[in-house]
Order: sequence, then C-alpha cells, then structure tokens
Amino acid sequence: MPTVSYQDRRGEIETYFDRTAVEAWKRLTSDAPVSGIRATVRAGRDTMRGILLSWLPEDLTGRRVLDAGCGTGALATEVARRGAEVVAIDLSPKLVDLARERLPADLGPGSVDFRVGDMLDPALGTFDHVVSMDSVIHYERDDAVGVLAGLAARTRHSIVFTYAPRTPMLATMHAVGKLFPRGDRSPAIVPLPTRRFTKRLRKDPALSGWTPARTERVSNGFYISQALELVAT
Repeated sequence: MPTVSYQDRRGEIETYFDRTAVEAWKRLTSDAPVSGIRATVRAGRDTMRGILLSWLPEDLTGRRVLDAGCGTGALATEVARRGAEVVAIDLSPKLVDLARERLPADLGPGSVDFRVGDMLDPALGTFDHVVSMDSVIHYERDDAVGVLAGLAARTRHSIVFTYAPRTPMLATMHAVGKLFPRGDRSPAIVPLPTRRFTKRLRKDPALSGWTPARTERVSNGFYISQALELVAT
C-alpha cells in the first residue's frame, strides 16, 4: 500500500508538472532552443532513454509494457514501434494530452494507451516489462523501494528504471534546496547512495524474486541519473 509520504509527494509532483512546469517541459522535450543548462538535461535524458531502451528486447511483439511516468511519450513511442502493447501513465493530464498530440500515426504493430493516474494502480493489470524513467527520483528510499515492489508484483520479466545517485553535486543541491521556501520549484530530487540502495533492494522481502542486474550512470552537466535493471528470477 502507498504510504502517506508517497501520497504527499505524488501530489506535489502532479501539481508541479500540471500547473507550473508544463510549458518548460514542452520545450525541453522538443527541438526548441533552450538554455545551456536545459540543453545538458535534454542531452542527458536522450542518452538515458537510449540505455533503458537497449535493455528491453528488440522484438516486443505481443508483450505488454508499462511506461510508468510517461511524460510527453517519447519512450512509449519507441517501445510501441517494437511491437509492444504499451500502457503509458502519468500524473499530469496536461503532459498526457501533449503525449497524445505527439504520438505518430503509424506505430506498426504496436500501440500506446495513454492514461492519467498512479503507476501503482492495480487496475492497470499485469505487464511483461516496466520502464520508469526519472519517476522514482523524487521519493525517499523506503518509498522508492515500495514503488518498485508494487510494480514487481504485477510484472513478469523485468523493470528498468532510474534513480538519483548520491553524488557530491546532487547531495549539495538537495541540502541547499531544503533551506528555501518551495514556491514554484519542482519537488526535490532525493539522492540515494548506490550501494546501500541496491543492498536494500536485494533484502526487501517483497522483491525476493528479483535480482539487480545491469546498471549505468549518465552524468551530463545538470543531468545526473543512474539506470538499474531488476530481473525476475
């Protein structure tokens, strides 16, 4: 069951992306000119998306895939082009509307079903694979583990996701951010120590049938993110 802290943070994320940042996110995920800082984030996200996609089978025909935190739909589109039946869900109705607008008419044998809501909603059903790019980064360690355990309970093969690794830069940004009023800033990214987080995943009873596998970090200017693959055993 989602904790109170998970539900509170989920509400902050929904408010931020749906009311404050949708225009900035629209530009960031397009070819429109952006500032130098945002250009590093854009490039870093493009690289990370490629890594996560490379960890999924090239042929996903007949497989059901959840894009948990789909944003503007770029990853969901690529997964569908491999033949998958994709359920792409996000908390922000405005981002989902933008994703629907951007979805190409011809996806080949695949499909994308965009939804607005919580990635942990059991009504979404079961999946062969789950992709969660930069969705877990806002949650404290125990909530992040709880999210992954909730997804694992409805997944047959693999979960590929990202989290914010605890680096000196991210730790400083996180600490300084706590000193100022939140205002219209985005929900804080929560840096997690890589070894401790991975150890916690290995020991969690709800993830006893899952093993951490491939991992890779992308560090590009202001974008720092760690990819991790969980494989059903």
